[in-house]
Amino acid sequence: MRLCAWYLYGEKHRGYALNPVANFHLQNGSVLWRINWMGDTSPRGIGASCGMMVNYRYFLEETASNSALYLASKQVRASEQVLALVAQFQQNSKL
Repeated sequence: MRLCAWYLYGEKHRGYALNPVANFHLQNGSVLWRINWMGDTSPRGIGASCGMMVNYRYFLEETASNSALYLASKQVRASEQVLALVAQFQQNSKL
């Protein structure tokens, strides 16, 4: 889960999220909200993401500002759960 959080939050292509689905939602003003262990246990879900599923949350009053922040500054808005997983990954990683 820590690696997944880092991949979605920290891995970039030209400054934007490397994952195309994450990039889509973040450009539209969402917050990287939650990572669900075994959220997709279908054969495709297991093969594509080890069964993990991600939720993006849209706070309607914040979507325009989140989108502008991401597009201009490449800053990803994320929940405390995701940020905690990212911090744990960074503490234990040799990257």
